[in-house]
Amino acid sequence: MMEILKALSTFVVLAIIFVHSVNSTDFNEVFQANWAPDHIVIQGDQTTLSLDSSTGCGFESKKKYLFGKAGAQLKLVQGDSVGTVTAFYMSSEGRNHDELDFEFLGNVSGEPYIVQTNLYINGTGNREQRHYLWFLVDDIPIREFANKEKKGIPYPKNQAMGIHGSLWNADDWATQGGRVKTNWSHAPFVVKFQSWEIDACELSPDEKDDPVVKCGKSGQFWWDKPVVKEVNKQRKQQLKWVRNNFLVYDYCQDVARFTDEGMPKECQS
Repeated sequence: MMEILKALSTFVVLAIIFVHSVNSTDFNEVFQANWAPDHIVIQGDQTTLSLDSSTGCGFESKKKYLFGKAGAQLKLVQGDSVGTVTAFYMSSEGRNHDELDFEFLGNVSGEPYIVQTNLYINGTGNREQRHYLWFLVDDIPIREFANKEKKGIPYPKNQAMGIHGSLWNADDWATQGGRVKTNWSHAPFVVKFQSWEIDACELSPDEKDDPVVKCGKSGQFWWDKPVVKEVNKQRKQQLKWVRNNFLVYDYCQDVARFTDEGMPKECQS
């Protein structure tokens, strides 16, 4: 299971987990197609997205959430997935939106997928990290984004987000920097979502002006308990293990990329 967590005040952790039991949610109750609905098929708990040379497709939640977690089990494109991107992410609306991304970048047959994570804060992204995936993935966090607002660094905690999923063609950059292109003779490319799990603070439209009041009362929700105020010792060790063994790109180490404007502030502090 792949899971996105958005915590209140201290950190954002992106994790990929596999669990034996989840709270399945009916797709039509929670989600709606927002791109090419004819390429989305719903059968019981399973939602299938397909990509061909004409279009990809995507869906979004009907409601917005501020703090909590959202997860799903994914079966990625099999075989030659070059150029394809499967995305599962949370995003608010508008030009100055916040966003937490998981993007699974396709590869040639037999080569491992790369998962790219990214964060947008007030409309600004460019915070990519990329990791290879290992065979067993079990409740292990792969990234931490610490709250450094006291140092003048923005943090995504005030904008309610919708939950999104999509499958699309990005062969201009997704596989080996765009050097290998999508082979449309293998289309349609198919990805499957199932076993939805959402445990988050839901917001209605009339609460969007002051969402933290509803979702951030001290001690009221699990994401505001002391146990999630910091990354514990075990998870710090897991993060270190993932970083040492599977990290293949980190924007904070890309000196050439940020030559002109300088390294982002969160990488300097």
